[in-house]
Amino acid sequence: MVGSAIVRHLLAGGLSAGNLLFRTHAELDLTDQVSVRGYFEKEKPDQVYLAAAKVGGIHANNSYPAEFIYQNLMIEANIIHEAWRVGVQKLLFLGSSCIYPKLASQPMGENALLTGPLEPTNEPYAIAKIAGIKLCESYNRQYGESHGTDYRSVMPTNLYGPGDNYHPENSHVIPAMIRRFHEAKEAGAPVVMLWGTGTPCREFLYVDDMAAASIHVMHLDKATFEAHTTPMQSHINVGSGQEVTIRELAGTIATVIGYEGSIAFDAAKPDGSPRKLMDSGRLNNLGWQPKVGLEEGLALAYQDFLFNCQSLHSSITQ
Repeated sequence: MVGSAIVRHLLAGGLSAGNLLFRTHAELDLTDQVSVRGYFEKEKPDQVYLAAAKVGGIHANNSYPAEFIYQNLMIEANIIHEAWRVGVQKLLFLGSSCIYPKLASQPMGENALLTGPLEPTNEPYAIAKIAGIKLCESYNRQYGESHGTDYRSVMPTNLYGPGDNYHPENSHVIPAMIRRFHEAKEAGAPVVMLWGTGTPCREFLYVDDMAAASIHVMHLDKATFEAHTTPMQSHINVGSGQEVTIRELAGTIATVIGYEGSIAFDAAKPDGSPRKLMDSGRLNNLGWQPKVGLEEGLALAYQDFLFNCQSLHSSITQ
């Protein structure tokens, strides 16, 4: 989802498709060091946007902790190291807001990193993302002067939009709700049951805003970037600055989709962190602001879901 959005923005900014390198998971297993090494030795890119990751919602994180920590550690270690080996000087690593402690002061600034225990359900994924930040910082510290290494990290809040994963169990909260409410509307179901109490607050960012922020940070001149960061706290938060409760989010999605039934919550299911609002002041001071509001973004995401559903139905009937 994020990688596709970054590609859209790079092309819209004037970069030709011939100057972009892509590989699907089927073409290149990023957890395989030998394959990644061969790829970088062959292609020798000038810049790398590291958006690849194994991701999922609270159910997926809870169910597959070993896969989440192993695959994400291997992906980032292989790409960052092999990029350095072939002389890549510019790399952007995309992390996650879950790197911050479960009970971090709100809104969460970059200095909250490593100040307390993580939220248990996604701790393995969070630790992998923290390791990615520290990989970038370590290569900068050791090879910045000798090799010109300039590896940066951005920490997005919860993302949604075109290209999202709408799997009924392993998706994030917005795509999961979009599918749930759409199917309830189609079936005429009187009630939609959702996990948790509905009280946790979350911040959401439309994926094309994240892509624009990623390119903005990548293109900052080094002096400006270093003036707003420190060598061992160099990551930058990327958020919308707005938060809603899960209950409010559910109501908005139901309205966008046109579902008119009731919404109920199963309080026996986990809530996750009570609140996760990012402090994106550092990025705002560097000249970036989001453009797409939540309701507008949800409508665009629903159109993407409908398109994907129609494509899937068409391929099955044919």
